[in-house]
Amino acid sequence: MRFKIDENLPVAVAELCNELGHNTITVAEQSLGGKSDTEIATACRFEKRALVTLDVDFADIQPILPRIYTA
Repeated sequence: MRFKIDENLPVAVAELCNELGHNTITVAEQSLGGKSDTEIATACRFEKRALVTLDVDFADIQPILPRIYTA
C-alpha cells in the first residue's frame, strides 16, 4: 500500500511501514509540515496515498472532500 504519515506520528511509523514492504513517505519529507488539512488531503489524493494520522480534525471529512460539480 501507499501511505503518507502525518507530522503528529514518529518517523519510526514510516520506517516500519517501509520495512513491511509498503511505499511510505512522511509529511515532513515533502515539506508539508504545518500545511492545512485540505492541502495534505489533496496531496494524498494526487499521490493515491492513505493518510495515517492522529489528527482528529480528519474525522470530519466533509471540508476536505473534492467538490463535484454537475452541469
